[in-house]
Amino acid sequence: MSTDTAAVPLPPPAPRTAALDVAALRAATPGMRHAHHMNAAGAALPSRATLAAVTEHLRMESLLGGYEAAEALTARTEQVYHSAARLLGAAPEDIALVESASTAWQRAMGALRLKAGDRVLASSSTYVSSALHLLELRESHGIVLEVLPADGNGQVDLGALETALREPAALVTLAHVPTSSGLVEPVAEAGALAARAGVPLLLDATQSLGQLPVDVEETRCGIVIATGRKFLRGPRGTGLLYVAPEMRERARPDAPDVRGAQWSAAYRYEVAPGARRYETWEASHALRLGLGTALGEALDLGVERIRDHVASLAERLRAALPTVPGVRLTDPPAAASGIVTFLRDGEDPRETVRDLRVTGFRLTTVPASHGQWDLGRRGLERVARASLHVYNSEDDVDGLVAALTARERRRRPEATGVGARATAPVPVVPLPAPVRAAGGGGDRADVIVVGAGIHGSSAAWHLAARGASVIHLDRFPAGHTRGSSHGRTRMIRRAYPAEVWDGLVDTAYRAWEELELAAGQRLVTTTGGLYARAVGAPGTLRGPGCENVDHVRAAELFPGLRLCEGFSAVHDPAAGVIEAEAALTALAALGRAHGVDRRDGCAVFGWRRDGDGVRVETERGVLRADRLVVCAGPWTGELLPAFAAPLSVVRIVNVHLGSSRRHLLEPPLLGAFSVEVPDIGLLYGIPALGGAGVKIGLDDGPPEDPSETAGPVTEAERDRLLGLASRFLPAADGPVEETITCRYTMAPNNRFAVGRLPGEERVSVAAACSGHGFKFGPALGAALADLAEGRERPDLDFLSPAAMGITDEPGPGAGA
Repeated sequence: MSTDTAAVPLPPPAPRTAALDVAALRAATPGMRHAHHMNAAGAALPSRATLAAVTEHLRMESLLGGYEAAEALTARTEQVYHSAARLLGAAPEDIALVESASTAWQRAMGALRLKAGDRVLASSSTYVSSALHLLELRESHGIVLEVLPADGNGQVDLGALETALREPAALVTLAHVPTSSGLVEPVAEAGALAARAGVPLLLDATQSLGQLPVDVEETRCGIVIATGRKFLRGPRGTGLLYVAPEMRERARPDAPDVRGAQWSAAYRYEVAPGARRYETWEASHALRLGLGTALGEALDLGVERIRDHVASLAERLRAALPTVPGVRLTDPPAAASGIVTFLRDGEDPRETVRDLRVTGFRLTTVPASHGQWDLGRRGLERVARASLHVYNSEDDVDGLVAALTARERRRRPEATGVGARATAPVPVVPLPAPVRAAGGGGDRADVIVVGAGIHGSSAAWHLAARGASVIHLDRFPAGHTRGSSHGRTRMIRRAYPAEVWDGLVDTAYRAWEELELAAGQRLVTTTGGLYARAVGAPGTLRGPGCENVDHVRAAELFPGLRLCEGFSAVHDPAAGVIEAEAALTALAALGRAHGVDRRDGCAVFGWRRDGDGVRVETERGVLRADRLVVCAGPWTGELLPAFAAPLSVVRIVNVHLGSSRRHLLEPPLLGAFSVEVPDIGLLYGIPALGGAGVKIGLDDGPPEDPSETAGPVTEAERDRLLGLASRFLPAADGPVEETITCRYTMAPNNRFAVGRLPGEERVSVAAACSGHGFKFGPALGAALADLAEGRERPDLDFLSPAAMGITDEPGPGAGA
């Protein structure tokens, strides 16, 4: 640990307030279903209520018009000023609503009319945009810019500030919390010194408002700037500007707008008396209403309670990070906010953050170019930054420490002396150093993955990204259509029959998002979904955020889907469409980039235990590895005979249909859907997207031998689907654009088999995904990587081979 993070005595913490209901806050924050979000200092996750405030106003604008909608909600907009004023200890007339903290800074600085020779005293914590503006004013206006030194704790040196204020100065500017660390500046003390000298203080509260108390009276601030998107949890494109009444007497806007000034005669105008003189007429009323909702939520929670929760989590993280070998805390001693910065030895922080994103943790980095007076002064080129908020828990913190510890163990297997918290054990079985032959072709790897469908490809990528050497085998050439993963699209949804699936569904959504980030392309399109069945039919779907609707409401949601009276449906607004073909291409590319030795057209004849590893017999020779992962789809029973009896393979047919009214089959008029048709079966569909017609199929079919090539879609199969289309999709009146056959590998009760093979801890399997497994591909790939590394995944116990009745009794011909 560097000397600039050495512990120093600090004042005792203030008494703790009542704890927050973190579970309720997480439940009310949709984004927390997708990842461990630890980037509040970049852009915090808004609540469901904030999102609704924005979208509802946009809907009203679409119905009434922008001016009329704003007029209808004038009272609610006025409340935003009152809420902001309450948060700052100010009056509503002291508040201007702007588009960002940088906009607030520029309007405030422009109104000061600084001229040549005016001294501006700036703290080293000053944000990059503010610093750049000051440097420009130095060049263009001749102001005198003095950067105040920091003391041994990293805070502005109050003695140096007091000395500097003995000479005339035009402004003191201070960032309450910088972007580059968890430092908290002594604002009240600095404000008192500035007030005593008669110099205004401009406080940048961008990183503090919402997580720390900011009272303009106590801090003696003349100007405060803040953004909405960070710790206030408001929408992007919102900001606040506070200007004290006495400051407004000397600070006239340099570019008055009709919002803040009255054109009273040909050559005369008057500015508004309050801070709204700094606003412009054109603004997003929807975003401002969203900001108002976020402000109200912060006030309801109480900033002191938010501070205590966030500070406690940050303290926990600062205490734990130095216990991870190779990780160095870079926060200064006076760090006391929800921001925590660190470095991993020998690694660019951007790589650290990319690695953490793969495991579901969202952090960011801060380069020295965003804080030259801080990071540059301390010789830090870039730091990794975690920033916590009300929706984070101790589990998030401990999980981050565990992820860093696991990564460090993979990078440096000798790093075992980890004084990590007992609350976050990471039972990782270290893998040997990777064995990679140039261009592939070796006969030894850490892990062999069999099967290049969605689960095998995801597992190979995750394992290689974590540092393992991987040989990836598939019996057919790349792009074949004999399994279950081909075709352009698949469905993803939150609606599932039982709560036991909810955790895995959440993980699946996060995993797709992380894959999108890694691949740099969009793979999931949210369309919403409707899942219908006859009223009174047994069973149902349900899920977080889903609601039951009747056939009338279903027609309003999806006019392209016709349900007659007697049907009800579950509406899932989070359902969508996966670009399946693009996802497999992306996974293959990511795997290769991390060193996966992909061998298509290489059949596996069998395997057996070989000492401390496994021996795999292929048509190209013998391979050996420490671990084996089997994702062989319809051929699982051949490689793992214990699965032969409970699994069955069925033929599935899809068609893409054209339309004379295509818009009725595209989002938003049609999304993902299914209809349980009495006496027929489950009809499912994907809306028309990307130039393809609407896709439909039946979720059942006759048994089929996977060793035989699937025949083309028959006329009877096509006509059956066309009949269902005419009944439920009247706009699907065009030609059959494409036909597809695939195979479902079905398990009892439509479950999966995911876990270690009973009796063979070195072999893991993902099989029999029963026609609904593609959506879980990246998530199950990560799970298989965990299992191969020796980690336990109790969250998947309900899908274990043992739960399917697979035992450790060897089957006939169990391996070569």
